[in-house]
Amino acid sequence: MKLGSVLVLIGVVLAILGGLLWGLPIYGVWQQELAGRAELVRAEQNRRIAVLEAQARLEAEELNAAAEVARARGVAEANAIVAEGLGGPEGYLRYLWIQSLGENGQDVIYIPTEAGLPILEASRPLQD
Repeated sequence: MKLGSVLVLIGVVLAILGGLLWGLPIYGVWQQELAGRAELVRAEQNRRIAVLEAQARLEAEELNAAAEVARARGVAEANAIVAEGLGGPEGYLRYLWIQSLGENGQDVIYIPTEAGLPILEASRPLQD
């Protein structure tokens, strides 16, 4: 090889090394900037997801509350209709009491007197 071509080769190698030494820090800064942008976009997306999930939970709770109110209104209307048919609230309560007598499976029924005290049958023999 000639001395001129060796010098050109050394010059090219030095130019490449110089370019790398100059370009690597700039590439590192550029790469960090891209990584920062990607992290920012990821954080914004996660925040949007959290907000949408919270809005969905709020809408679900509002709908559940509206359904509960509608159910309570329906029960109140049904109770009013039954009570009206039985002669008012006292008749309805009497009806509910009579219905519960058959469901509790007890053999002894205590009926309150006018003074509000039950009639006790202590002398009655137990039935087996």
